[in-house]
Amino acid sequence: MAPDVDGWRIVLTGGAGFLGSHLADRLLDGGASVVCFDNFLTGDRRNIAHLDGHERFHLVHQDVTTYLDVGGEVDAVLHFASPASPIDYLKLPIQTLKVGSLGTHNALGLARAKQARFMLASTSEVYGDPQVHPQPESYWGHVNPIGPRGVYDEAKRFAESLAFAYHRTHGMEIRVARIFNTYGPRMRMDDGRAVPTFIRQALAGEPMTVHGDGAQTRSLCYVDDLIDGFMALLTSEATGPINLGSSFEVTVTELAEAIREACGSSSPVEFAPRPEDDPQVRRPDTSLAQSTLGWQAQVGLEDGLARTVGWYRQRAGR
Repeated sequence: MAPDVDGWRIVLTGGAGFLGSHLADRLLDGGASVVCFDNFLTGDRRNIAHLDGHERFHLVHQDVTTYLDVGGEVDAVLHFASPASPIDYLKLPIQTLKVGSLGTHNALGLARAKQARFMLASTSEVYGDPQVHPQPESYWGHVNPIGPRGVYDEAKRFAESLAFAYHRTHGMEIRVARIFNTYGPRMRMDDGRAVPTFIRQALAGEPMTVHGDGAQTRSLCYVDDLIDGFMALLTSEATGPINLGSSFEVTVTELAEAIREACGSSSPVEFAPRPEDDPQVRRPDTSLAQSTLGWQAQVGLEDGLARTVGWYRQRAGR
C-alpha cells in the first residue's frame, strides 16, 4: 500500500535537484501540494520544467540560507538542498557548509513555526572512510573534519545534530534519512559522480577514468527505490536516522565495466590518482529500514543502468 500524502502541503528545499525533483513528482502523484525552494546553484531547471503550470506545484527561486517564509499551513518541511557530488562541494565549500548549517536552521525554524514534520536528507558520508563494514546507523563514523571532503561530511553531521536538538528541545517530529550512493535519470552529466561520468565517457567512446586501483566499493541504489524509501520514512513514526540504499556492493572497476556493457561501448578503462579521503568501502546495513519501514531496494544494477543510459541517450538526442 502506497504511503498516503493526499492533501498534504509540503515545503521541499532543493526541489530542482536530482533527488528533489524525483521526490516532488512522487509527492504530487500522491495528491500533495509542493512548495519548492531552489536557487539552481547545482539544481537544474529542466528537472522540474514538466511541472510548470501544475496547480499543486509552486516554485520559489531562493537561497535557503536566507530566511524562509511560506504563507498558510504546512504539513511537512523536507530539507534536500545541498551540493551533493565531490566536484560540486569541492568547488563550493562555503556554500555547502552554509546550506547544511544556516539552511538546516531555516528549514527547521519554518517547520517549528508551522508545527510541521521535518525530514532531512542526510548521507552515508557521515560515516566517512568507515572502519566498520557494512555501516549500521549505530556507527559514529571516521571523518576528517578539515579535509577537502569534510565540508560535505561535517555539514550533514551538523544538520543531523541540529535536527535532533530541535527534536529534543522543542518536541519536533523529525525524520532523518542517510542516503547511500544513488543513480538514475536527471543526474547532471558533469556532476563528477561515478555513474554519470562513466556513462558520458562510454557513450563518447572516451577512456573511462577509474580512480585509484578500482578496488574500492560502492553500493548503488536506483532512484525509484530511494524515493520509495523517502515516502515510507516520511509517513512512518520512525525518527531515524535510517540508512536508505542498496546492499548490493560492487567495486568501482566492476561498475565501470557494467556501464560500458550497458552503453555497448568499447571504451578502455584508465586509472588515475585517487582523491584525498575517498572512502575505501561503502555498503549500508539496511536491516533497520527493512524492520521499521518494510523497505529494501528492488531494482537490480543491470536494469537500473539500462534505464539510466536510455535516459541519457534520449537527453543527448541519440
